[in-house]
Amino acid sequence: MSREFEMSLMGELQFFLGLQIKQGLEGTFVHQAKYTRDILRKINMGDSKPMTTPMSTNTTLDADEDGEAVDQKEF
Repeated sequence: MSREFEMSLMGELQFFLGLQIKQGLEGTFVHQAKYTRDILRKINMGDSKPMTTPMSTNTTLDADEDGEAVDQKEF
């Protein structure tokens, strides 16, 4: 790739395509906290009180063995 493009090491990845990236020993986490704060400020809700997530944040997802196969390219 470096033969085709100029490349440089700029340190640990923190933002990519508008997404925030957090890398740690537990894994890599992708979130949009800054984007959310920017929208809240834009609509004058930056000082609003936070609310808890209304669903479980510890759910483990696995393959749906009984589910119908789908064309991933369609989505």
